[in-house]
Amino acid sequence: MTTEIRKAYLLAAEQAVQLLATEELAHCWEKESVLPGMSVGGLAGHLARSVLQVEWFLDGQVVGAEPVPPVHYYARLVGTSVPDSALNVGVRARSEETAAAGPTAVAEQARAAWRRLTDRLDKEPTDRRVAILHRPGEEMLLDGYLQTRCVELAVHLDDLALSVGVRCSAPEAALAIAVDVLIAAARERHGDQAVMHALARRERDVDQALRVL
Repeated sequence: MTTEIRKAYLLAAEQAVQLLATEELAHCWEKESVLPGMSVGGLAGHLARSVLQVEWFLDGQVVGAEPVPPVHYYARLVGTSVPDSALNVGVRARSEETAAAGPTAVAEQARAAWRRLTDRLDKEPTDRRVAILHRPGEEMLLDGYLQTRCVELAVHLDDLALSVGVRCSAPEAALAIAVDVLIAAARERHGDQAVMHALARRERDVDQALRVL
């Protein structure tokens, strides 16, 4: 499973690197994206961080905390659909910080990180942990964290491509991981009865149980 997760992540990251380097993206950098309140540049910064952060987290110090599973990483999130929630304000701030370097620099940074990761990930052991730097004291198994990055890449490749008018989507393997993680997060958050309603009886889906992000 480790090999499949890492391969799926790297293929999706490569797709992101290619999109970040397009002229269409550079031309739209200051425009609003399809996500209200977020510029194309900010969204590009957010996408790039799913490549850049893997390196940063690998280089962070781990202390042996109980690893957070990828399903719980998403199931516990609060305020995902509220634009001014603490969660979304923090996401936008970190994304704009990355985007401040400009389209060329962001594309180059992401490509360089992806190239290093294509070599580095193959050498990391299956029990490798990473530090979740924006949640001090938290850790995840590397493969679990890469599953969350497949979610982010799948979701935001679609967002960014639509924002700049190009055709682009995550590879099937990364999409499959993303769907599995998000469905499992929905089950943990709302329970199977609510998820069943969302899948088969939408008129009874009072909680929008499949809406995880």
